[in-house]
Amino acid sequence: MLRTRAPRGRPTLRRQENRAGLAMVSPTLLVVLAIVVLPAAWTIVLAFQRVRLINIQDADLFGPYTLRNFAAVFTSPGFWSSVVTTVVYAVGGTVLSIALGLVAALALRRTFRGRGLLRGAMLLPYVAPVVAVAFVWEVMLSPQYGIVNEWGIRLLGWDRPIAFLTDRATEVSLLGWEVEVPVALLTVIVFEGWRYFPFAFLFLLARLQAVPKDLEEAATVDGAVPTQRFRYILLPQLAPVIALLAMLRFVMNFTKFDDVYLLTGGGSGTEVASVRVYEFLTARFDVGAAAAQALVLAAVLLAFLAGYLRFFAPSPKEEA
Repeated sequence: MLRTRAPRGRPTLRRQENRAGLAMVSPTLLVVLAIVVLPAAWTIVLAFQRVRLINIQDADLFGPYTLRNFAAVFTSPGFWSSVVTTVVYAVGGTVLSIALGLVAALALRRTFRGRGLLRGAMLLPYVAPVVAVAFVWEVMLSPQYGIVNEWGIRLLGWDRPIAFLTDRATEVSLLGWEVEVPVALLTVIVFEGWRYFPFAFLFLLARLQAVPKDLEEAATVDGAVPTQRFRYILLPQLAPVIALLAMLRFVMNFTKFDDVYLLTGGGSGTEVASVRVYEFLTARFDVGAAAAQALVLAAVLLAFLAGYLRFFAPSPKEEA
């Protein structure tokens, strides 16, 4: 059977579709190139050059490259402690936000009067401006006039007000042992979990709504209690979503800057890596060292992302 060829000069239907697809994708590619690729490439160039704010105009793409920025970052005082603080902050904020989102999703999955209003109210911490909510928390936690300390002294019997945002650590007696509690760091972790639990709430609620009701009804008929239904029916359904949320929130928390800086300025044991990059840039005017530390953070995140894709991401067979 002979195949007819399209006349030369006239594009085939497949070529027309390919050109149309490229035309539709090209604006997005240009935006990604201008906003993501070019700044990332320029950051890599600056990380390997001795560039300060005063001579940044002399930075050249083919300028002299060196590893002195990375040596300055790794040997600078407080670098490793900031890495530990960042990991603790990222893990704590991730776990707390997912836990609060899961509780809220389980509580609001059933139909009852006023459920829509409550669901909308759950989004307020996430959609409110961070400057506004940070100021509200500073007022509430103030040791002079904060309502939290007022309630703590009146209702909980505190001996003195607690400076939640300026106390680096305090000793608490627990079962006869004196335990040192990082007050400021725990405060910003609680703020992180409270502010971003609606993000997890939306994901988990959407997955819960897709769980067939027949499964829970059959388990209830068989005599399963609520904890058993959650463990053996709901949790396996939520596990992939929780794994994805854990990765997303960890990446977001690991690079978080505004929340910590607005609450504590990075002081009192809350100096996370992003605040340290900002200080390298604004206090020391060392653009090269700041870029080098940003690359170190990116490398750590790539390692965590590779671990997630290797051990937790669903395989194509599981998705099928």
